[in-house]
Amino acid sequence: MKGLVLGEFEELVMLMCMILKDEAYGINIVEEIRIKMNRKVNLSAVHVTLYRLEDKGLVTSHMGGVTQMRGGRRKRIFELTSTGIEMLKDLQEKRQTILSLIPEFKLS
Repeated sequence: MKGLVLGEFEELVMLMCMILKDEAYGINIVEEIRIKMNRKVNLSAVHVTLYRLEDKGLVTSHMGGVTQMRGGRRKRIFELTSTGIEMLKDLQEKRQTILSLIPEFKLS
């Protein structure tokens, strides 16, 4: 993980993969970001980000089964690797540490 940089959108896509689990594929990730973050994102941007995360070793993918709804096409399902999960945990810990130094952000 040392030297590996994660952008805000990459982190968001990874978090959506964790939320969606076995349903983490392009259009579902786009929809989940829209619902959870009230943010419109482009499907192409999500796909590019997923492939970049795969190149970094933070996610892996496999082809899902054929579905009638998709006209017999298969979905590429993404899931976090152990390195990806550790990176998100590390980021969360660092954010909590920094936020705890700001009195207005202390949660009771």
